[in-house]
Amino acid sequence: MARSTAVAGLADGRLVFGCDYNPEQWHPEVWVEDVRLMKEAGVNLVAVNIFGWAELEPTPGAYSFDRLDAVLDLLAEQGIGVNLGTGTSSTPAWLTTLHPEVLPQAADGTRRWPGGRQAWCPSSPVYREHALRLVEQVATRYGGHPALRIWHVSNELGCHNALCYCEVSADAFRAWLRTRYGTLDELNNAWGTAFWSQRYSAWDQILPPRLTLSATNPTQTLDYQRFSSDELLAHYTAEEAILRRLSAAPVTTNFMVSAHIRNQDYWSWAPHMDLIANDHYLDHRLDSPTSELAFAADASRGLAQGAPWLLMEHSTGAVNWQPRNIAKIPGEMLRNSLAHLARGADGLCFFQWRASLQGSEKFHSAMLPHAGIDSQNWRDVLELGSSLHRLAEVAGTRVQAEVALVFSWEAWWAHDQESHPSSDVRYLDQVHAAYRALWDAGITVNVVAPGADLTAYRLVVVPGLYLVRDTDAAALAAYVAGGGHALVTFFSGIVDENERVRPGGYPGAFRDLLGIRSEEFFPLHPRDSLTLSNGGTATLWSEALRLEGAEAVLTYDGGHLAGGPAVTRHGFGEGRAWYTGTVLDPATLKGLLTTAAAEAGVVLPDVQEGLEVIVRSGNGRTYVFLINHSSEDRKYRVAGTELMTAEASDNAVVVPAGAVRVVRTPAMTADFPKNDGPVGDRKDAHRVSN
Repeated sequence: MARSTAVAGLADGRLVFGCDYNPEQWHPEVWVEDVRLMKEAGVNLVAVNIFGWAELEPTPGAYSFDRLDAVLDLLAEQGIGVNLGTGTSSTPAWLTTLHPEVLPQAADGTRRWPGGRQAWCPSSPVYREHALRLVEQVATRYGGHPALRIWHVSNELGCHNALCYCEVSADAFRAWLRTRYGTLDELNNAWGTAFWSQRYSAWDQILPPRLTLSATNPTQTLDYQRFSSDELLAHYTAEEAILRRLSAAPVTTNFMVSAHIRNQDYWSWAPHMDLIANDHYLDHRLDSPTSELAFAADASRGLAQGAPWLLMEHSTGAVNWQPRNIAKIPGEMLRNSLAHLARGADGLCFFQWRASLQGSEKFHSAMLPHAGIDSQNWRDVLELGSSLHRLAEVAGTRVQAEVALVFSWEAWWAHDQESHPSSDVRYLDQVHAAYRALWDAGITVNVVAPGADLTAYRLVVVPGLYLVRDTDAAALAAYVAGGGHALVTFFSGIVDENERVRPGGYPGAFRDLLGIRSEEFFPLHPRDSLTLSNGGTATLWSEALRLEGAEAVLTYDGGHLAGGPAVTRHGFGEGRAWYTGTVLDPATLKGLLTTAAAEAGVVLPDVQEGLEVIVRSGNGRTYVFLINHSSEDRKYRVAGTELMTAEASDNAVVVPAGAVRVVRTPAMTADFPKNDGPVGDRKDAHRVSN
């Protein structure tokens, strides 16, 4: 598990309010004004030297620290802590000119050139030698600096260069495979190389999964994902070792738990962090950006094993890298920020402090925008800083949840490979659909890894776990047999860790648990749908299920599967297991999950449309976060002190449209606080029944 450094310890026991700062882009006169405004806003942690390599080492072996010295001293004088980057994220021009072999290679065999960022191969010994030399210099100089609060290794490792296919990477991959399998016979068996005459007779015959004329070997591709994640982690630990030798400050790096980054298995990375830090940006390419934000926050908390975590980057407004970079409307930045806080973050930081005037990120929003302090953006920043000051006592408390959702980067890699029954069915879509249904129902979720201890949960949701190890499948079965409840969605349990199909019928590892058997998948065209017995619809996927102990909860009303089970329920030991054999419409999925949660004994809040309710508790107190995403005022029945306005509440709090309220109560009551306001436009879910 992640180490136990307290996030609030980075800001003297307060909630962290911070930013990325790139002083190398500005004249020293601007630094003084920046630090003054940081103090005015309440900023207490600043990330610097994230992209400082060329500034610190302008020519090979010649170091210049004067400007960074001045910045750190200035911050220290004003009592602002520093999240100090090692500066190794992007290579200086002299390194790639002298050593072009460090540049990464794409799957088609072409080199990727400098001019952007992360122009380096994770396996390159030349890159690592130069990077670690810089880390040694930075750690020696600043390891005891009074401003230093935490070390920031590199930056967003693997955002652009996670998969390199060069010859250096090929050699490193072979070494990784030797460690994993020991012998070629074991590798050939694991990879199924009897197929298409792929058998290897020597290690040097093995290559990365470069582009081929046909489909590649699925297990080779999966192992390359595993190797690449491990290779970047090895770079992290190499920098980490130097920092720990030369400094007592905690060490971490910024994860990217989000909808578009998938190349690191953060379950394996988390134990190496002193605290979990995540970068997250609202993604307007998704159907529900706000629920995806909640999922990413819950997943970050899961990586922290429930402990408070740090939001190291998010945005005050628009980003610069989406097809349409949409600015946030008034109140949205506060809602987004406090949603992360509600879900376990003890610190909120932004990229970046002052909006850049040049470079590819010049239209990315910042705390101090191009418009300056006479702007709504700046006023919103001041409001958030004041809010965090009022909410300081929340630091150190934890989120409580009765429902777990199993999530796996490894299963994501395997699920979305080519040559599968349907290219329209994607792993993250299943995860987001299940999570969104729970979010809409007001059910707080802990995100857990396959094989995690499930004894604390009443219901466990397992979406699309295509790849699952025998031990992890057995852990879920034991949990249900002992009285737990689980809901598994289609295309789960199909293959083992080597991408080998489990024979005997689908859903493979979960057949006995679910009391069903499927002989054939019947994917649907996106334009087609099937009607369900409750009046809902099924899309994208169906399968011919045979009941082997389970009962049908929903059936198909038409087509060749008419009368066949679409959703099943099975008593297994002392517990119960549900299965969805298709993509359910959102209302039906919400109704199903709500029913499953109720049968499992989960306390269900009565939540209004658009009102997000999350509870943090600790030290004998409970904090009820009420985030109103709707355009109407909401009234919520809860007694205590409302911290945003410092007003006492005898029995109910009004949450204005688009606003946030946080109510402190003496202790968690037996019943979840109830919604007592107008329903507004609430839409009832399709009921799930026999």
